[in-house]
Amino acid sequence: MRILHVLLTVLFLMLQGAAGQVFPRPDNSCLIQNGRCFPGICRRPYYWIGTCSNGYSCCRIRGWKNCPP
Repeated sequence: MRILHVLLTVLFLMLQGAAGQVFPRPDNSCLIQNGRCFPGICRRPYYWIGTCSNGYSCCRIRGWKNCPP
């Protein structure tokens, strides 16, 4: 029974630490894909890769490689 109390205490401490942790926001998903948000459609040399959180088009330059930073 004592181990149950210890496990609950550890679980509580882990959840309390996770509450202050900052998670990536979904509105940065275009930047994560090396894209930019443009109103309307994508023009050359950009091509459409998704939609930004504000409804704009997420565009990326053609031929751009996803290289790790």
